[in-house]
Amino acid sequence: MADAEIRPFRVEVPDEALDDLRDRLGRTRWPSEVPGAGWSRGVPLGYLKELAGYWRDGYDWRAQEARLNQVPQFVTEIDGQPVHFLHARSPESGALPLVITHGYPGSVVEFLDAIGPLTDPRAHGGDPADAFHVVAPSLPGFGFSTPVREPGWAMTRTARAWAELMARLGYERYGAQGGDIGAGITGMLASLDPGHVVGVHLNSDPLAVAAVALPPGDQADQAAVTAEHRTSLERMRQFQADGLGYLQLQTTRPQTVAYALTDSPAAQLAWIAEKFKEWTDPKADLPEDAVDRDQLLTNVSLYWFTGTGASAAQFLYEAAHGGDWPGPSDVPQGWAVFAAGDDLVRRLVDPDGKIGHWSEFGRGGHFAAMEAPDLLVQDVRAFFRALR
Repeated sequence: MADAEIRPFRVEVPDEALDDLRDRLGRTRWPSEVPGAGWSRGVPLGYLKELAGYWRDGYDWRAQEARLNQVPQFVTEIDGQPVHFLHARSPESGALPLVITHGYPGSVVEFLDAIGPLTDPRAHGGDPADAFHVVAPSLPGFGFSTPVREPGWAMTRTARAWAELMARLGYERYGAQGGDIGAGITGMLASLDPGHVVGVHLNSDPLAVAAVALPPGDQADQAAVTAEHRTSLERMRQFQADGLGYLQLQTTRPQTVAYALTDSPAAQLAWIAEKFKEWTDPKADLPEDAVDRDQLLTNVSLYWFTGTGASAAQFLYEAAHGGDWPGPSDVPQGWAVFAAGDDLVRRLVDPDGKIGHWSEFGRGGHFAAMEAPDLLVQDVRAFFRALR
């Protein structure tokens, strides 16, 4: 690929890969389990057997592949790294460019229900003045942004690549949106490209804050001043205690887990399905109560067919060991917190109320674009309305 060339891309998984997936699922060597453990020790055997059986015999990859290919896709090379991205232009002439960034263990599949309302609000009951041109890149080492040829691809380098991508597309003014890892990259974009980024919108949830920003006990106790806050704080502390094993492994020994994620579809399925159980709306008993089951399996399938469980784990390692962090930015910032039972997240993240746009929603969770695309789109529109 010539330097700076942008070429069209279509998802076309070979039949042989589909046959191989079904064969491997049919030959899964299942473990035993402790009776009555439920989800307390990980994904229950009965649940995963049923989900894997549906993935093998009921799920229609070709239908989901066709849905993915309805969105224009492209590949370019930036800083030596192949970058795959969705690029859905709005029919509205005054649309604002918006780069949206997924997290882990997500992919551009997360955004399929949000792209239409964002690009064409007129067709979805909204105001055409709120339209966006949407650019949704796959993180380096995720999906079709492969292979990763050298170390060093973490959030800051990725943010620089996104700035180059938006410039390469001819967008001189643009907004940025993201959650999880995508929130970190989005915030860095504001610092690295402040002359072009008009605003950044971040979505989060209490468990994401617990993973990266829950302060020591005494400080958190000072923020939690009511019984309602105490309930939220204990949930966050419990997540810190027993919900971060995946992160410890992937940020210390990513190559070790890479073999299971690359060789066994059942392992890749369990690794991701657990996160959709733990991180989605706490009112949902099972992952498919929070997100569409086929969309969940499309996300898992994307990891499987591209073999990127390994390189996604390496991205988390790089993020944990990278030290190149840009400074703060004055670019306007907005937050949308999902699964918010109270205002504890704001007390912890923004105690002085300096973030001008702050929204809290009682439903949804970590995967907001999949769980509550209507609320996310509504909040993104509201935040950027004054920044166009």
